[in-house]
Amino acid sequence: MNVGRPQWLPDPEAGESTFVGSVLRQETVGGAIALLAAVVAVVWANVDYASYQDLRHLQLGPLDVEHWAADGALSLFFFVAGLELKRELLVGSLRRPADAVVPVVAAVCGVAVPALVYISVDLASGGDDLAGWAIPSATDIAFALAVLAVVGSALPTPLRAFLLTLAVVDDLLVIVIIAVFYTDELSFAWLGGALVLLAAYAVLQRRRVSSTLVYVPLVAATWWCVHESGVHATVAGIALGLLTRVIPDDDEARSPAERLEHRLVPLSAGVAVPFFALLSAGVVFSGDALGTPVALGVTLGLVVGKPLGVLGGAWLVTRFTHAEIGPGFGWRDLLGVALLAGVGFTVSLLVSDLSFDDVRREEAKTAVLVGSLVSALLAALVLGRRNRAHRRGAPTSADFPDG
Repeated sequence: MNVGRPQWLPDPEAGESTFVGSVLRQETVGGAIALLAAVVAVVWANVDYASYQDLRHLQLGPLDVEHWAADGALSLFFFVAGLELKRELLVGSLRRPADAVVPVVAAVCGVAVPALVYISVDLASGGDDLAGWAIPSATDIAFALAVLAVVGSALPTPLRAFLLTLAVVDDLLVIVIIAVFYTDELSFAWLGGALVLLAAYAVLQRRRVSSTLVYVPLVAATWWCVHESGVHATVAGIALGLLTRVIPDDDEARSPAERLEHRLVPLSAGVAVPFFALLSAGVVFSGDALGTPVALGVTLGLVVGKPLGVLGGAWLVTRFTHAEIGPGFGWRDLLGVALLAGVGFTVSLLVSDLSFDDVRREEAKTAVLVGSLVSALLAALVLGRRNRAHRRGAPTSADFPDG
């Protein structure tokens, strides 16, 4: 290694840290970059929609730019999510069922209730828009953690762990929904090829192969096979993440998963997610857009359904078992986290693209942006007050006597 040569993403095994990499690992920075990209997209689309569409449909190799963003960039995002989930399952907060049961059930209910809210709105309006039922079910990890980092400096550390567990499980559930419900045609030949390549990846991990020259073409081929199989390509990302080795050997300072997270989180937060936001968030706002059944269902699903699902799921578990929501925080804190779960953004925009291919796609995306913004503001208000209370040392355990 050349000592005097600056590197943007250094070898994590050396324990190095660069300025850019360290900055992009901060939730506030990653969320801010993605938010800026979304604002640029919205302004661009409303000023010159034709040129914005020209960019989205620009052909680069086998795909256009829009699909490179949705299928390619978000695969990196979900690969990192898969690494986080695997780590949580083996060495983190999901390792012990007793510790994981509350956030896991809260995540399941937080996915189901918004979908039920959307379906109820659609059926009540006599609409024909049920394809969008999963749009409000997702939580954006990057934005949720960014808001928490900005307003929650004095909040208990376990609250962040609760939110991370909630969001990671939420991502897994939504990626399963995408794989099962948003696959129109399935090519078993391509899918079989993907499974063979995934098995090869797992074998290489078990044999402790670490060569980048082996993994890069293997990962690229796996991604392409999944893409061509009819299953959304992001499924490849989370599958590869879940197959990556998490527990380090005795002679390793860090596991492959930890080293990959160190390298890829800056790329995911600073490039992949903002790139997707730029190519997906550009919607033309109109006064009528939020009054349609699709927009109303998505907005209410995010702002109302998400917190109801998270709070309801957590309450059910603590009410009928001996589980606790978490050490050092109470139900008022959890209310802020439940509101924060309504920040759908990245994955909700993706599901909007998968659900509709007409004007309803723009209605859904508009609702995602508005609903996520409202959820973030409400969560910031509640968590900001709780942050001040924790700084003063106010008690939390007696917020709800039945908890």
